[in-house]
Amino acid sequence: MDAGRQGCLLESLLPAGVALLPASLAAIDALLDDPGVYAPIRALWVSRDAERGTAALTEGRPTTAMQTFVRLMVLKARTGWGYGALVREVADSLHLRRFCAIGLGDGVPDESTLRKLCRRLGADTVDALTREVIARSAAQTAFRPRAARIDSTVVEADVKFPTDAGLAADGVVLLARAGRRLAGLAGAGAPRVADRGRGAKGRMRRLGRTLKRRNGEAKAEVLTITGECGELLAKSALEARRLEQVLAAGTAAQQAAVPALAVLIGRCERVCEQIRMRLAGERISDRLVSLHDPDARPICKGKLAKRTEFGYVTQICEITENTQGGARGYILPPSTAAGNPGENELLPATVASLDKLGFSITELALDGGFRAPATTDALAASAQTPATVAIAGSQEPQSQRTRRRLYCYRSGAEGRISHLKRGYGMRRSRLKGHDGQRTWCGWAILAYNLDTHTHRLN
Repeated sequence: MDAGRQGCLLESLLPAGVALLPASLAAIDALLDDPGVYAPIRALWVSRDAERGTAALTEGRPTTAMQTFVRLMVLKARTGWGYGALVREVADSLHLRRFCAIGLGDGVPDESTLRKLCRRLGADTVDALTREVIARSAAQTAFRPRAARIDSTVVEADVKFPTDAGLAADGVVLLARAGRRLAGLAGAGAPRVADRGRGAKGRMRRLGRTLKRRNGEAKAEVLTITGECGELLAKSALEARRLEQVLAAGTAAQQAAVPALAVLIGRCERVCEQIRMRLAGERISDRLVSLHDPDARPICKGKLAKRTEFGYVTQICEITENTQGGARGYILPPSTAAGNPGENELLPATVASLDKLGFSITELALDGGFRAPATTDALAASAQTPATVAIAGSQEPQSQRTRRRLYCYRSGAEGRISHLKRGYGMRRSRLKGHDGQRTWCGWAILAYNLDTHTHRLN
């Protein structure tokens, strides 16, 4: 153990080899020892200091070392542990302490610290870390990319199955809770938000009993109950608006509570509008599916098991040295956008990410969701000039052998996505919002690429 990691004299008393890292972590440890990997984090702190006129990088209160934080987050993505379990496991393991550069006499960072740092770094910094890791790993392993395969998937949001009545009932409870919390701040005589939660929950129980009948009358009654829930929410939202007006005209402390309340009221009013449109038979083009995660959207990908998923579309691009058998390469920082974007809408960002790494590919395999003209335009606007662009069903190579080879290669993208979801937590994002989902997926991709580095060394 090097001097910078000893932490306390007790480590020198341990038997030789006790804290040696497993082979799967040793290669990752060596790569993450390079100070250049953390250049994006330093650039982030420098830019924030310049923006705010502070000197937190050199004069701020000491916090968790970024080297330790990155290693902890990599462990979290590789194991699927929650923040609490991560802290407990690292505190109780010699080799995990060694990997995370935490001495025996040092405390493991609190889970709340990890949560805050995860949000503070954001998705762009994690993507930059991923590019640094890919560049250094490729240089060490003499990686020369030949082909790329691209496919999109849905990363589920951390929400329950949404219904209009359920959203209305949740909104009633949240508005009543906010009203109680702000009652003391608003003072005597301020408008109150009545607690209609009991009535909303009773209607949800009626809704559950009605759905069991599964006939035409039940459908009509479901709409009636949904409308009643919407009326309850509309009354609570109106009372909350009155409370908001009083707070906005009050003291500085009262005004500080207005933005959060206004956001909640706006979302509840949006649910009321959705219910009105549904009862009127109007089409809802941009449906809200969660009061806690307003960026999540209903997405239909044609799956039999899950006809509709609720979350975000993310595009995955894997670059490999060959297209044979179990080709494994590096995955670029994922591309995503708000709403329900198509394959070709995300393709320019994916190709730009490939350009940033300075790689050039000769073969590109895509599924039938891509359109040939839009794909050609995206590649023309980039530095990529692949000799073969295979799009399943619409633009395929003339050679039957090449067509079959790239068909099998492209289908491996679906297996890679399944691997990311099962092994690295990309099935469901536990961070709320579009930026939170990007951050969550970014750490998963970083951990996967570090494992790929180990795989290539072996």
